Order: sequence, then structure tokens, then C-alpha cells
Amino acid sequence: MHPDVVSDTPGSCPKCGMQLVRAGASETARQTHGGGLGVLTWRDYVPLIVIISLIFIVSAVLSWNDAQVGRFSIFQSIAYFMAGFFIVFAGFKLMDIKGFAQGYSTYDILAQKVFSYGYVYPFIELGFGLAMVAGIQNQQLLWSEVLVMGFSGLGVARKLMKREPIQCVCLGTFLKVPLTNITLIEDFGMAILALMLLLAQ
Repeated sequence: MHPDVVSDTPGSCPKCGMQLVRAGASETARQTHGGGLGVLTWRDYVPLIVIISLIFIVSAVLSWNDAQVGRFSIFQSIAYFMAGFFIVFAGFKLMDIKGFAQGYSTYDILAQKVFSYGYVYPFIELGFGLAMVAGIQNQQLLWSEVLVMGFSGLGVARKLMKREPIQCVCLGTFLKVPLTNITLIEDFGMAILALMLLLAQ
């Protein structure tokens, strides 16, 4: 993804962390190998599955506790999941915020034009999560989530439509996750959940 990075030996790109590919590799080979991530298998998605499953389990436990005291609400359960999602995903990005910003600028529409947005985005997610933990679910917050996540999804959709292989940095740069329809579902999925909470008010 960064043609200016050249090495005589195998390794990773210092800008985005992707594995370097042999010069002259065909586009078909690049897509098959996930744009430098190696041959893709179901194991490449295990980190994402585990993380989302843990967030879901915590949300379910909190909802069960609410049910025990007669306060269960499906919308509150959704809010628990969203809060966990935003905080955990922001945390992974913040562990290497420079690497995230560099990777994010390769596919996000705004980050491609304003590179510094990649440094701001993790804090936006963190703010969303902390606000929801604090019980804030007003229209201003929810509309902000709809717009931010929906807009982020547009950048992913554009790259997927162009069939451009690229590493997703939704989990930062430590976990190598390919940019796929799953990423699209994540972004638009969070926007839809925020919209559901809006409609429930």
C-alpha cells in the first residue's frame, strides 16, 4: 500500500505494519494473499470473533443483572454492547495511534484528506463509549454515532467496491485483520444500533 517502501529482505512496512510483498506480484496474487497479510483463512478472523464475543458476553451479564432487579430493557442491552465495542476498539487503536492513523488514511475518506483525523478518531470512539457507560444516550450523542460510524463505513465500502486489498486497522496495528465485508458490517452495524436507540426514544 506504500510503494515508496522498498526492502531487500522480507519484513513489515514501517508505515502501516503490513507484510511486504515481492515486487511485481500480480494483483490477483495480492488479493489472494490479503494485500500482504499472508494467505487468508478463518483463523485470521479469530481475534475479531473473540473480542466481539467477549463484549457480547459482558453485555449479556449486565442485562441479566438488570433482569434480576426488574430493569431489563433490550435497548439498554444494545447500549451496553455499543459502549463495550467503542471502548475496546478505541483501546486497540490507541496502543499504536501513529500506526493506526497511517493505516486508516489508506481507506477512510476524511483521513485521506486530513491525515490528523486518524489521530482524533480513536478518541471519538472512546468518548462515545465512556458517554454511554455514564448513561448518556441523548439524541446528540446517538446522531453523532450514526454519522461518524456511517461515514467510516462509506470509506470501507468504497475500497471494497474497488477490490483494493488492504489491512483493516479497526483493531489497531497489533492484530492483522483484512479489510472485508465484516468491517463494513461493523461500521454500518454500529450506526444502525445507534439509530435504533434514537427511534426508541
